[in-house]
Amino acid sequence: MPAYHSKVTEVQKSFGNTAFLTFKTKFRGPVISVVSTDLAEGELDIVEEALSYFKANVFFKTYEIQGDADRVLIYLTLYISECLKKVLRCTTKDQALQEMYSLAIGRFDIPGDPGFPLNSVYQRPASNEDADLLRQYILQLRQECGQRLVERVFEGGKPSKWWLCFAKRKFMDISLSGPGQ
Repeated sequence: MPAYHSKVTEVQKSFGNTAFLTFKTKFRGPVISVVSTDLAEGELDIVEEALSYFKANVFFKTYEIQGDADRVLIYLTLYISECLKKVLRCTTKDQALQEMYSLAIGRFDIPGDPGFPLNSVYQRPASNEDADLLRQYILQLRQECGQRLVERVFEGGKPSKWWLCFAKRKFMDISLSGPGQ
């Protein structure tokens, strides 16, 4: 069975080979939130795609990239894995939201940085301005993804074991955090 790929085809801009995609968001950043009517019937934004495909995609050791939007999907899948590690220690939704906020705004590497685990797949942004915009874009993605993940994990008021059981899985045997973190 092949992995799930992004169905997003409209790419406004790219940073290197990473797509700049619009998505629904409540957070400030370079992406202006799309209204659900802007999406075609049944179409998901990139954050919803990542959350929907996470449980299936996390089992794959390899992933064939079919477009620039897939690179965003890969990053979000790796980020969801990091989020689940943090949520595993949380007992309340408020505590989990605080953890997600802290994780989102904490220091992170972008493509081209020496600590970024997938530099062989991602291109470095062409300029410093593009690198700053990519960092802001990824920050906004991280904030929105963390918030939506907590909503799913704590849907019944307490943590869902059907989400938390994936906390130890590594997508493509890669982690966004360094060893020992």
